[in-house]
Amino acid sequence: MAMSAPKVKRRVGKYEIGRTIGEGTFAKVKFAKNSETGEPVAIKILDKEKVLKHKMVEQIQREIATMKLIKHPNVVRLYEVMGSKTKIFIVLEFVIGGELFDKIVNHGRMREDEARRYFQQLINAVDYCHSRGVYHRDLKPENLLLDISGNLKVSDFGLSALSQQVRDDGLLHTTCGTPNYVAPEVLNDRGYDGATADLWSCGVILYVLLAGYLPFDDSNLMTLYKKISAAEFTCPPWLSLGAMKLISRIMDPNPMTWLMRSGLNPLGGSDRWSNCPCV
Repeated sequence: MAMSAPKVKRRVGKYEIGRTIGEGTFAKVKFAKNSETGEPVAIKILDKEKVLKHKMVEQIQREIATMKLIKHPNVVRLYEVMGSKTKIFIVLEFVIGGELFDKIVNHGRMREDEARRYFQQLINAVDYCHSRGVYHRDLKPENLLLDISGNLKVSDFGLSALSQQVRDDGLLHTTCGTPNYVAPEVLNDRGYDGATADLWSCGVILYVLLAGYLPFDDSNLMTLYKKISAAEFTCPPWLSLGAMKLISRIMDPNPMTWLMRSGLNPLGGSDRWSNCPCV
C-alpha cells in the first residue's frame, strides 16, 4: 500500500500557518507560528480584491503604519505586514486567554474591584492610542482579550477600516454586527469625534462588567436605536453610587455636553480616569 505524502504546512514568510481562529467581512484570522523562534502569532489575512473594491487601500496603509508605532501592554501588538499577489498578511500578537466577556458568561457579573482593574487597563489603552491620534471606533466584547496573566489586551486598535465600509458619499461608516456598544452619534450617522465615541463604548463595557447584562437591549432594532439615542438605561441596585455616577457621566447621548459634564479630557486624562475613586 502506497504511503500518503506528508502534509506540507502552508507558510507565509517565516510563519507556519495553522487553524482559523476568527473570521470577519474583510479578514480571516489564522493561528501561526514563527518557524525561527517558535513564537505563536495571529495572522489577519485580507483579500486585496475586497480592499480595492471598497476603496480602503489608503486607509488600511495609513492605519497599519500608525499601528506599527503603538506599543502598549494593553494593546495587541502589530509585528509586521506582508503581501502576495492576492492577499495582505498582518502579523499580530497571539493572545491566549480568551475574551474578557467569557468571564461574565461563565461566572456572572464582576465585583467592583475586579471590574475597576479591567476598566483601568481599557482606559489606559484607549487614552494611549487617542494621544497618538488612533481611534478604535468598534470597541466591543470580541475585541477585549485576556493574556495568560489575566491582563486586558484590546485588539483591532487602529484597524477600524476592517469594520467599516464606504458609503456612496465616500465617507466611512461602521457596519458592525451589534450596535449595543456604539455611540448615538455613530448610529445616527452624524459627524462624530472618534475619542468620545470610543469612550461611550467604554462606558457600556463598564456597565456590562458590573451589571452582567447590557444597558441597552431590544429585539426590535429601531427601538434599540431609540434607547441608545436617548441613553435610556437604569443601573442595577447593587452598583455603588460612585459607579452609577461615572457610568451616567460617560453615557451622555450628547458628545459635547458629555465632555463638559464629565470634566475629563479623553486625550490626556488617563490619570484621572485610571485613578478615579468612583469605580
